[in-house]
Amino acid sequence: MNSSNLKDKFKGLREQLHEIHAIRLHRAISWLKCAEENSGNPDLQFISLWVAFNACYAVNIGKENTLTEKEQFKEFITKLVEHDKEKRFFNLLWHQFSGPVRLLIENQYVFRQYWDFQRGEIADWKQPFAKSVSSSMRYLSDQKIPELLEVVLDRLYTLRNQLIHGGATYKSEVNRSQVGDGCNMLNLLIPLIIEIMLDNPNEYWGSICYPPIKGL
Repeated sequence: MNSSNLKDKFKGLREQLHEIHAIRLHRAISWLKCAEENSGNPDLQFISLWVAFNACYAVNIGKENTLTEKEQFKEFITKLVEHDKEKRFFNLLWHQFSGPVRLLIENQYVFRQYWDFQRGEIADWKQPFAKSVSSSMRYLSDQKIPELLEVVLDRLYTLRNQLIHGGATYKSEVNRSQVGDGCNMLNLLIPLIIEIMLDNPNEYWGSICYPPIKGL
């Protein structure tokens, strides 16, 4: 589904949605639309897709119970998969594993330990990388979808950090296949995530960090 289809579905379900849930999905769909409008610009497309993902999962949990961002989306993905009764995540990953999924997983430049090694923080990245790739294939064959998605999102999070923290040149041609791989993967995942959230209007997805303020 694209942003237009999801927006129509959102409008049809609007009265069933809790206000906070509606705001979360409205924001996510708007950033998915932005990504579609920037389809010819992988840098901006990836950033827009990540903001759409962030809009879906980010919650306000308070200073005293702070989870890391990756812990937040791990919990979020587990909840999504529990609601995915039709096994849409599995079907997507199964059919796309030889394409976007594998390209992303086998790209060393979005493997966190590769950069840890470059900074001299660890002695080797190749062994954990090979183990991660092997584990991903096993997760797929065993239908361990939360675990496989965790690997995929870990790769995407590394790419997100590289772009958001100024670790890449805009429209650079050097080592940038990972940006295209990341866009391809998020283009598959984000519409599915939003659709599952729409299909479960009574689920509580947490309070949002930045609620609308009247007068602003």
